[in-house]
Amino acid sequence: MADDLLRVENIGIDFRVHDTTVRAVDGVSFRVRPGSTVALVGESGSGKSVISQAILGILPKAGRISQGRLMFSDPKIPGGVIDIATLDPRGEQMRKLRAARISIVFQEPMTSLSPLHTVGEQVGEALTLHTELSAAEAAERVEDMLARVGFPDPRKAMRTYPFELSGGMRQRAVIAMALVCRPSLVIADEPTTALDVTIQAQILKLMQDLQASLGMAVLLITHDLGVVANMAEEVVVMYRGRVMESGTRDDILRHPEHPYLKALLRAVPRFDMKPNERLTPLREITPETGHLLAGHREWPPGADAAGPLLAVRHVTKTFITRKGGFFGGGAENRVLAVDDVSFDLKRGECLGLVGESGCGKTTVSKLVLRALTPESGEVLFNDRGHVRDVHTMAPADLFAYRRRIQFIFQDPYSSLNPRMTVFDSIAEPLVIHGIGDDAYRMEMVRELLKLVGLDPRWSSRYPHSFSGGQRQRIGIARALALKPDILLCDEPVSALDVSIQAQILNLLKDLKQKLGLTYLFVSHNLAVVDYIADRIAVMCRGRLVELAPREVLFKRPVHPYTRALLAAVPDPDPDRRLDLSALMEGRASRPDAWPLPFRLDGTAPADLIALGDGHYVRAHSGSRVDEILARAAA
Repeated sequence: MADDLLRVENIGIDFRVHDTTVRAVDGVSFRVRPGSTVALVGESGSGKSVISQAILGILPKAGRISQGRLMFSDPKIPGGVIDIATLDPRGEQMRKLRAARISIVFQEPMTSLSPLHTVGEQVGEALTLHTELSAAEAAERVEDMLARVGFPDPRKAMRTYPFELSGGMRQRAVIAMALVCRPSLVIADEPTTALDVTIQAQILKLMQDLQASLGMAVLLITHDLGVVANMAEEVVVMYRGRVMESGTRDDILRHPEHPYLKALLRAVPRFDMKPNERLTPLREITPETGHLLAGHREWPPGADAAGPLLAVRHVTKTFITRKGGFFGGGAENRVLAVDDVSFDLKRGECLGLVGESGCGKTTVSKLVLRALTPESGEVLFNDRGHVRDVHTMAPADLFAYRRRIQFIFQDPYSSLNPRMTVFDSIAEPLVIHGIGDDAYRMEMVRELLKLVGLDPRWSSRYPHSFSGGQRQRIGIARALALKPDILLCDEPVSALDVSIQAQILNLLKDLKQKLGLTYLFVSHNLAVVDYIADRIAVMCRGRLVELAPREVLFKRPVHPYTRALLAAVPDPDPDRRLDLSALMEGRASRPDAWPLPFRLDGTAPADLIALGDGHYVRAHSGSRVDEILARAAA
């Protein structure tokens, strides 16, 4: 124990649910040494977060520690060693440990920050509770910590509110809250899951730097084995409340022994996958197509000659915000969300649209759906040989168009009405469009549930009865109810565990083949897009910066932003660590920081320039292909 900061010994945690007891954690043991990083790995529901709650004494009322010890050793506490499992969670001793000696970084920064208090007030609160610093000294400590976590103007940041910050900056503020008292142990509970890959890489680098400078230990809770490969020294793999395998990072990732860990590694999308290789989820979904779904209308001969299924031409969209309260009168702020974007979506293909949050991906998909109207440009739809401009359609034509194009949302829970049964949610599009009678709708819902691998007998249940992956499958079933030609998939797997993600990706690939679907697949994860897409379009700051077939883009990425995105994807291979220098210290998404001839600073016009093999890159107008390729190679 003398060499360990935290030792979890045979811990068991039970939850009282109605009249039964559920064992959430069953005999888990591991250690965390001072200054080290230990990763707890597993799917949602494996017990990772429950253990972190027990360590902090914040278990829900229904939960209790039923066995084992949580031995915490720190020279700054009386006696040096204490069993956290024996402390009163609301007692003074536990309150002194919490935040001062053990702190936590939560997964979702917006829900862990108060919208009513400034960043400075929230970061300084722990100092007020656990130290005797004066107000001036506390403010100085807060400002120093905000500077350490990467706020460019710490003094200004102290006066800002969370809603004024980006997702990455909010997470930095949460990290500052956790570290301001200089704890000896920080629990990082999925600290980067909600972030883009480039921001994730910056946060991981930040945590490594802070760990080295402050000498703290980190208990990292994650389901992302790529993050584990870049951060952890020791790894504990959990499944259904038990430890399946544990050891050093190199042993676990290079020589996995347990079938569950091997299955997790096979479920992660990788850049070096063979052309026809499939991800292997823990539980495969086998789609069953019934006679109603099989009866898809055949595509008329010669209709493809009229053009691609969907053509987006020079689309531009600006959002206007005002500062000055509810009644206006304030300064007008114009944000160019989509800037002269053009691409084709061919029938039967999957076009991946990638980029960071805020780059305009979702806005483009809403323009395609005509949920938004552009200032300029057009969206052309090939309606079985008849080309129509989506944004000049009459209401009746638009209503018919929306039967042909459907949306799969990012968050499966918020996109389903909690007061509607699964049957009602899936049948709702059929009701709205007046398709079929009650018997037809009943049979169609049964077919759709079988298609996405769910039991039709569950149709009377409500969304809260299902897991995240099952809810996403319900969302896919609803999107397929009208037998659409195009599915707009907006980050459909970003909120899911790797094994559930593999399930959904395989299902989407199978459905594309069985039903002849066409996908516009929006994501910020290039490894996911590499697995499912035929061609990839890369967006940054509202512009399309590179477009190429999947295999071409990954063999020879040309644009500096594309190269930065690729470098930021964590790989579950200890030999392929993140190249943080390729991220240009956070300047990768700044067009004015790109090298010539890619720089976009308003001094020279830029176009998409053809490089051959369907590969296009945005560079200064008139740039030679050999000049562009030479610059990319350098």
